[in-house]
Amino acid sequence: MESLLQISHLKTHFYTEEGPVRAVDDVSITVPKGQTVCIVGESGCGKSVTAMSIMGLIEEPGGKVVNGEINFIGQDLLKMDKNEFRTIRGNDITMIFQEPMSSLNPVMKIGEQIMEPLIIHKKMKKETAKKRAIELLKEVGISRSEQIADSYPHELSGGMLQRVMIAIAISCNPKLLIADEPTTALDVTIQAQILEMLRKIKEDSNMSILMITHDLGVVAEMADYVVVMYSGKVVEEGEVVELFRSPKHPYTQGLLKSKPVINQRQDELYSIPGQVPNPLTLTKSCYFSDRCEHCMPICRTNEPELKEVAPLQKTACWLYEEVAAHV
Repeated sequence: MESLLQISHLKTHFYTEEGPVRAVDDVSITVPKGQTVCIVGESGCGKSVTAMSIMGLIEEPGGKVVNGEINFIGQDLLKMDKNEFRTIRGNDITMIFQEPMSSLNPVMKIGEQIMEPLIIHKKMKKETAKKRAIELLKEVGISRSEQIADSYPHELSGGMLQRVMIAIAISCNPKLLIADEPTTALDVTIQAQILEMLRKIKEDSNMSILMITHDLGVVAEMADYVVVMYSGKVVEEGEVVELFRSPKHPYTQGLLKSKPVINQRQDELYSIPGQVPNPLTLTKSCYFSDRCEHCMPICRTNEPELKEVAPLQKTACWLYEEVAAHV
């Protein structure tokens, strides 16, 4: 399958008084054309930082991409200068940010914010861009689109703001859409509508989606392929059906056990024991070892490699070392 985006050995660090934080630590991810890849994991595992690294939004000197390649249609984004990158960001690669209220400009009208990428990237005249902005609002399911285009962000609900963010993101017909927790803080009805909208847009335009979420329900509904991250590393990846049917890594198994089951009474929901390790004190080991019921001595002294343990399924766990050698 032809890849659209190929991330190879990406490392993104943030610098603090106590030392560097390896927020993304040697991550490799492939997004095929026309497919949806979901990155899943607990808060702080590096999902959003991976997305921000792709978008070139890591600000120095506080943070920096220190290693790796981000290959987009044959071009390494990390080797581009700022002017070159601006022609791609917002045009070929767009992003729906996690908090639409804080991502939209509070002093610009909704219509103006949708018009901006059309004027910059598609060179539309203002009147043409305004008509297209109103059409886009209709496409994302917003009625009274002319009135909404003349409104400010604080006048709209969270669900409507998320639709506006989608309208901005798809305005230039991107090849890749990055969706960072696109349904956070929305009720289940609106969430279902947003996901259905994204699925339809993907099918209509053959666009690829890189979706970031901690909601396994969203993963099951949207993903073709799943990448599980923990403490800045990829610990498992595979096709969505196989990963849900037969999760290999103990962390993935814990995430799936943590999800409530319909029609199954539980006195207490399962939670993975222990805490995420301090990113400043990580050593060469399996970062999940302190929380793993299968922990072995080697887990505390050596870092497992991500290897194929089943067809189209990889994991980084010492439990499967012998299996991986024979796949």
